[in-house]
Order: sequence, then C-alpha cells, then structure tokens
Amino acid sequence: MSKYINPYTDFGFKKLFGEEANKDLLTDFLNQLLPEHHQIAALKFRNPEVLGEMIHERKAIFDIHCEAKSGEKFIVEMQKAKVNFFKDRSLFYATIPIREQARRGEWDFRLTPVYMIAILDFQYDENEERQKFLRSVNLKDQDGDVFYDKLTFKFIQMPLFTKGEHELNSHFDKWIYFLKKLESFDEIPVILKEPIFEKAFEVAEVAKMTPQQYEQYQESLLVYIEVKEVVKTAEMDGEKKKALAIAKELRQDGFSVEKIIKYTGLLKSEIDEL
Repeated sequence: MSKYINPYTDFGFKKLFGEEANKDLLTDFLNQLLPEHHQIAALKFRNPEVLGEMIHERKAIFDIHCEAKSGEKFIVEMQKAKVNFFKDRSLFYATIPIREQARRGEWDFRLTPVYMIAILDFQYDENEERQKFLRSVNLKDQDGDVFYDKLTFKFIQMPLFTKGEHELNSHFDKWIYFLKKLESFDEIPVILKEPIFEKAFEVAEVAKMTPQQYEQYQESLLVYIEVKEVVKTAEMDGEKKKALAIAKELRQDGFSVEKIIKYTGLLKSEIDEL
C-alpha cells in the first residue's frame, strides 16, 4: 500500500478537492488554470444530490460556484473524466450548469461564465504531432476568432506531462507533478515543501484515514484498477485485430510466415489460422 492516496480514484479526487476543509487546495489549483479576471476569491460546492439527473455518474464531478476578486460570479465544473466518450460527457455536463441558470418569467438569457475542467489520466486518440498536455477550448468561428467566451473547456492529459522535479518552472507545474506522482512518493520532495503542498500531502496520507475512510478508499481503488484493466484489454484487442489484418494482407502478398511474425509480433499458430 502506498503512503499517499491515488488522486485519480473517486475517493482520492474528492478527498483532495471536494471537501469543505480543503477549499484552499482547490482554489489554489483552479487559480492556476483560470484567467486573471476570474481568479477565485471565494467558492462553494453545490450539493450533487440536488442536481437531480445522473447522480451516480456525477459523484466525481464538482459543481463549484465561484466569485472572482472583481465580484463577478462564474461556475466551474471539475471532473476526473472517465475514458469512454469523455468529450461527449464533458459537453453534456457543461450544459447542466448552463440550463440551471434559466429563470422563470421574464429573463434576458444573460448567462454566467462556465468552465469545464477535466483531469485525464489517459491520453485520448490524437496524432502525435497534435497532442497537447493542456488543451483550452472555446467556441470559435471559421477564422479562429472567439465567438463566445463564456464557455471554456480545459482538458489536462496527465500522461503527456513528462517534466522531472528539476524542470518544474511554475506553480502549475508543481501541482501537476504532485498529482501525477503522488501515489509513488514516500516523502515530500524538496521542491514541494510549500505550505499549500504540505497540507495536500497531509490530506492525502493513507495512514491518517479513519477505518471507514480506508474501506471506502480501498473500494474506490479497486474500481479504478478494474476500469483501467478493462480499457487496457480493449486496447490490446484493438491492436491484435490490426495485427491480424496486416498479417492477412502480407500472407496474400506471398510473405513468408517468418517475416509476418517479425513484422506483426503474432504467433505462428495465429497466422496459420488466417
């Protein structure tokens, strides 16, 4: 068992960012992603139980109502996105805080800005040259000019963050490094010995959980591992199908079994069955 929690589990994600006592952690993290005019001065969680729809799907999604230092109100939907159809899910979930702003009677349809922030512990399918660790998305026109600036998506692809401890150049870098490496740490790295991270490490320490919390964490960790294995199996099945299709073409083109094995990595028995 690791000394610190896995922050990608539903339990770990909520422990760090979804508890009243840890609002300072969430505020500090979000302020690294939000523009200057929407730096958070105060925030409150909306109880997911009152959202009414798909509660079971939203247990690791936070509906955060924020007030900027300027006094402007805005909403952040923060999620630890699941693997399947995450773009569709993100778009769907972003519509919920938009629709909830509707008013009965006369209403001018003026909306509060909404940010959808997703922390992805996987790499979605993109050509390598187009991959981006942090992707910020707005509604734009055909010339790339922002058409609507009140809906912003920020997707963080954690596997694409490869900086080591001595390459961390910003406070945001430190947060991402903390989240990505948390479960593997045995002690607090020197570069993260700042009050905000020291508190985060204290919150994340497994030994400080109550027996009930520990049991909940174990269940959450098991679910996380099972989901990862399902995804891994699906990816392997997809790769195997591609390899078999290539092998079939190579065999039709007269390549020897030995060369097909070399090029595809398949077993002789698998090639003989084609």
